[in-house]
Amino acid sequence: MTVNVDMGTDPAGKTVPLDLEELLATRLLVQGNSGSGKSHLLRRLLERSAGHVQQVVIDPEGDFVTLAGAYGHVVIEAADHSEREVAKFATRAREHRASVVLSLEGLEAEGQMKCAAAFLNALFDAPREHWYPALVVVDEAQLFAPAGGGEVVEEVRRASLSAMTNLMCRGRKRGLAGVIATQRLAKLAKNVAAEASNFLMGRTFLDIDMARAADLLGMERRQAEAIRDLQRGHFLALGPAVSRRPLSIKIGPVQTSARSGSPKLTPLPTAPVADIKNLLLAPVEAMLPLGPPIRHVAPPEAVEAAIAAPPRPSVAPDLPERSADETDGIVADVLRALVEDEGDQQRAAAVLYQDFDVRCRMVGLPRPPLDLPAFTRRLACARAGIYDAPDEEWAQALAIADVLPDDMLGAFMLIARAAREGRPCPSEAEIARTYGTSSLGRVKRMLAYIEGRDLMVCRIDLAGKRSIALPHLGWTTEAAEAA
Repeated sequence: MTVNVDMGTDPAGKTVPLDLEELLATRLLVQGNSGSGKSHLLRRLLERSAGHVQQVVIDPEGDFVTLAGAYGHVVIEAADHSEREVAKFATRAREHRASVVLSLEGLEAEGQMKCAAAFLNALFDAPREHWYPALVVVDEAQLFAPAGGGEVVEEVRRASLSAMTNLMCRGRKRGLAGVIATQRLAKLAKNVAAEASNFLMGRTFLDIDMARAADLLGMERRQAEAIRDLQRGHFLALGPAVSRRPLSIKIGPVQTSARSGSPKLTPLPTAPVADIKNLLLAPVEAMLPLGPPIRHVAPPEAVEAAIAAPPRPSVAPDLPERSADETDGIVADVLRALVEDEGDQQRAAAVLYQDFDVRCRMVGLPRPPLDLPAFTRRLACARAGIYDAPDEEWAQALAIADVLPDDMLGAFMLIARAAREGRPCPSEAEIARTYGTSSLGRVKRMLAYIEGRDLMVCRIDLAGKRSIALPHLGWTTEAAEAA
């Protein structure tokens, strides 16, 4: 289905359509100085394509939240949520094909980059069955994909840049079409800008930005002066989705508006200068001077009585000691809650250990019942559906798996559980979830690695069904479809 989005008119007054289906395949870069009309252009694109495609907006200033009332976008205020919650919202948005606006207003630059990276990575890592087409609009993209280091921590900068690179370089196969807008091309990472095939260049004045814009539009350097002369709301367009030759476009009107518009001149107050001076220079309430400190001296008999008195019990009595069975039950419940809250967005064991410690203390365990290595092994078992403390046979399975990296332990235990219970062999999708990936290729390589360590043997029968045997334990799964 071909959908043409009316973006405005050319110098002859003819409507300039933008092929939405072609845009999804080729991405878009918008550039222009502050006040050139970039946000107006993005709003026109979003309004005219609403209802035809899912839209995701990364909004650093909260300008696009007004789309919610007119077009039904769901606004996510990032300042009210944690990174993990924001990532979960992104996963749900892909699953339910909901148009959302991630408002980063109120966050510092580092917080905005962290939140945007978590959100974009969750969009990118969605399961294959949720790879529906979506426009991902990132305003002020130079904040999230800077060309060089800035004031933020290097680790945060790299994470944000990696998420933006994935969106522009690899997002197409996952249905994600990046639409990025920037004030200056020189501040935007080149490997992010270079992946766009459509360009809308607005007014800019710096020579370096005009030169890069002219190169992208296929114009000669002497023609770059035309970019400096563009009026507000006018853009030079080029790309397979809009025009095969540079074309001047005047962006059409929009239905919604940003919460913060351009400053307008208003009349100054007409009060006499003397009155204004009195208002500004009115006496400020003086702070009351601090008096000398008051010292309370207890009489000698009260001091002697306090010394002779028996010690008072502590305000917080010690927590009761738990039996081994009670402790194991609490640990199992806490692990089950951790895995359920974690969902498909698996986190490192060292990060989850902090959460585990807090939850255990909240239910009355005075000290962590497991150290980090033991917790890592129990977490892998829990991700495989084994919550209780390992019995003798499970302990033997864990001992055999000692040669495996920690991230493979959960997948191994999932297969071991199916083999011990005589159930069908887990599918590659189930193993992928336990392994913390959406790539079936990684699952195949991981299974080959474990089999190369002689810990299991994979067998595919003539019907194409796979079963896995664990020779050291004498357990075998039932045959099931390999994929």
